[in-house]
Amino acid sequence: MKRAVVLAVWCAVLLAAPSYVSVDAQQTATAARAAIDPDDIGGVVRSANGPEAGVWVIAETTDLPTKVRKIVVTDDQGRYVLPDLPRGATFRIWVRGYGLVDSRPVESTPGRNLDLTAASAPNARAAAEYYPAGYWFSLMQIPPKTAFPIGEVQSQEQYISQVKGCLVCHQLGTKATREIPAALGMFASSVEAWERRVRSGQVGAGMFNAVSRIGGREHGFRLFADWTDRIAAGELPPVPPRPQGIERNVVITSWEAGGQWAFVHDVVSTDKRTPTLNGYGKVFGVEYHNDGLVVLDPLEHRAQTLPIPTMESKEFMRATSSRTVDQPSPYWGDEVIFNDYANPNALMMDHKGRVWMSAAVRRADNLDFCKAGSQNRFARQFPLDQSTRHVSMYDPGTGRFTSIPTCFRTHHLQFAEDADHTLYLNPAIGSVLGWINTRLFDETGDAQASQGWCGIFRDSNGDGRIDPNVDTRVQAAPYSIIWNPVDGSVWSASPGVPGRLLRMERGPNPPETCIFEVYEPPFDNPALPGVNGYTPRGIDVDRNGVIWTALASSSHLASFDRRKCKVLRGPTATGQHCPEGWTLYPMPGPNFKGVTDQNTTEWAYYNWVDQHNALGLGPNTPLANGTGFDSLMALNPVTRQWTILRVPYPLGFYQRGMDGRIDDPQAGWKGRGLWASNGTRAIWHSEGGKGVQSTITHFQIRPDPLAK
Repeated sequence: MKRAVVLAVWCAVLLAAPSYVSVDAQQTATAARAAIDPDDIGGVVRSANGPEAGVWVIAETTDLPTKVRKIVVTDDQGRYVLPDLPRGATFRIWVRGYGLVDSRPVESTPGRNLDLTAASAPNARAAAEYYPAGYWFSLMQIPPKTAFPIGEVQSQEQYISQVKGCLVCHQLGTKATREIPAALGMFASSVEAWERRVRSGQVGAGMFNAVSRIGGREHGFRLFADWTDRIAAGELPPVPPRPQGIERNVVITSWEAGGQWAFVHDVVSTDKRTPTLNGYGKVFGVEYHNDGLVVLDPLEHRAQTLPIPTMESKEFMRATSSRTVDQPSPYWGDEVIFNDYANPNALMMDHKGRVWMSAAVRRADNLDFCKAGSQNRFARQFPLDQSTRHVSMYDPGTGRFTSIPTCFRTHHLQFAEDADHTLYLNPAIGSVLGWINTRLFDETGDAQASQGWCGIFRDSNGDGRIDPNVDTRVQAAPYSIIWNPVDGSVWSASPGVPGRLLRMERGPNPPETCIFEVYEPPFDNPALPGVNGYTPRGIDVDRNGVIWTALASSSHLASFDRRKCKVLRGPTATGQHCPEGWTLYPMPGPNFKGVTDQNTTEWAYYNWVDQHNALGLGPNTPLANGTGFDSLMALNPVTRQWTILRVPYPLGFYQRGMDGRIDDPQAGWKGRGLWASNGTRAIWHSEGGKGVQSTITHFQIRPDPLAK
């Protein structure tokens, strides 16, 4: 009996010992955690290697009217805080990071501490599944400079520009593009598989033609086939760095919006001129594929899509996408999913909180006042027979749309800081820039009297006036537009190799006084040897009047300061005459195989300048779209360092424009942020595949990774 008692006592001691150790470890872990509020979740991320720094903690819920995600980055001790979560919702939470595979999701609700166990990748292949698409794209083998010309392509720079041209619509390097889907069928070769693949769906003919232009049909498809063959054989991209420094301070919140076919091309949250307007209000996006205005209420977590009306029946209008399917899509078969008659592209908010957007509102054939023979003074100089996109305005106060037929085609748009609240618009197709006097339109409703436009003529003789019989007409495709707050000039970027910036002064009596200047990025310029920038697309300006443009194909963000130019106009001002005005900042990321010049696989669709410090990195911070890298990229021009704000989930985040709003200037980091949409044209290429919806995403920078 005594022996039994002794054994029982020893058993009790042995059973108690692990319990004591567990409590001590738990207390240590608790001390390492950051403090949280009732609407936060926080804890420590550890793997078998210890605390995991610079990895993402992802929380997702379906308990709200639309799916909501919150994403943060761990600090140098593996700690994290998911702040300001909607109460009453249960979240699935997991860890994702470079060198890891996704951890097993666990459920939690706000107000709880939650330590997470990260899962190390079993091999390099498994780790690479989470790399940005642009890293996989870097495995593409570009022919050396000595191989050119190839077909109609005269140089390696033109070749790169054409290869990257596929990024106009979607990323290259996603799992959906770097692998041949089994649903396509069986083929004798990867070349045949690629030819069949790009002919899929309503835009198949356009994709087929685009690849066929890359050195000729046979060469172009061999290029893509070789890329995916090497990946299938096990070739892996370089390893990206984990988030560092400020990159760990980001808080990302996203809401699903638009539907499973949505192409949410752009978003707007406020008046660019007054970023405190519409604080905490609704955010708007255009749904390019199916003629919708997407409306997100970020406080109620609700999203809806309003149909954009037209002035006449769509039977008289032309859809942008084909109404037939060339070859069945592996996702949608023969289904026609694009009904893009209004074809909205971009939008801006005015001082009254109204949303102005480029959209077709009537048939392409222009009204008579736009055409030759009209007494309209703009038509007398530069008549326009057709316009395939016009202007639509939505007033959230009344819930009504107003259609404005414009003679000129519209694309992007920007408001001037003037008494007329002039709205400037570029066409993307056609050598013209136009505008609407919105004050006059509000007063009169007269579309003809309220609009004007100028054909693009360079002041060849420098006399300060434009005479189409004397001055040089500039063949350009103005893709973007911005108004300069310093001198009231209007600027646009026209893509190409090298492409050009266009500067317009309207003068007192347009169109006769519409003076254009042309500036090309340095390209084979003896004044800047070895510096080649090309393909400007986006454009913005800082409060000092310095122009910023994303040179998409050469992977630069560039500034242009006209004040440095020695020549502005006249017979020698033909484009390459002011290299001293340019500063080129190389973008981060890997280069293509076979390319030795400065370049990366990044292709910034657009760019934006944070004039008013909406993000919190300082006023006049320039940003570019990390279109191939799932990110927004902020540049410090002084240190030339980049801050990469990546959206790691769902993989395939692709944004075109961005907008900054200050909800409350007294609320610190919580009252500021940038907005962007997942603007890929093929949202089903994103992680999750068919059924995944587009998102509208809010980026905020807190003072440290644990700020609540």
